[in-house]
This record gives sequence, C-alpha cells and structure tokens, in this order.
Amino acid sequence: MANTTSAKKATRKIAARTEVNKSRRTRVRGFIRKVEEAIASGDQKAASEALRAAQPELMRAATKGVMHANTVSRKISRLSARVKAVSA
Repeated sequence: MANTTSAKKATRKIAARTEVNKSRRTRVRGFIRKVEEAIASGDQKAASEALRAAQPELMRAATKGVMHANTVSRKISRLSARVKAVSA
C-alpha cells in the first residue's frame, strides 16, 4: 500500500489511465470484429467500409500507447489483404 501522498496520487492516476486504456482497447477490438464479420459474410463493399472506419481507431490506439505501432501496422496490413482477397 502506498504511504506517501505522491504515491497515493500515482496509484489513482494509474487506475484512471487503466480504465481509459481498457475502453480504447475494447473499442478497437469492436472495430476489428466488424471488419472480420464483413469479410466472413463475403460482402466486399461492407468490408472495405468497415476497414476504412477501423484504420483511424487503430492508429489512434498506437498514438495513445494502447497498442504498439508495429502491431497496429501489422493488423491493418493483414486486414487490408483479406478485404482485397474478398473481391477477387
């Protein structure tokens, strides 16, 4: 347990930041799930629109430090390839 005032404040800040990061991560997963579902349904137009909506959210997660930038890049790249494959 924290003893000093600054340590107690740091604990409160960590808890608040954790909540924000959890909600951001959940939001990103929701966007990815929508793309996955559109790909599974075989609807190329819906899949590309879902991907277009998901990209800024993924990049925002990388900018805010919720996810690593390389992880986000990899996910976008793989989703893009799968969306492109749906049209073929």
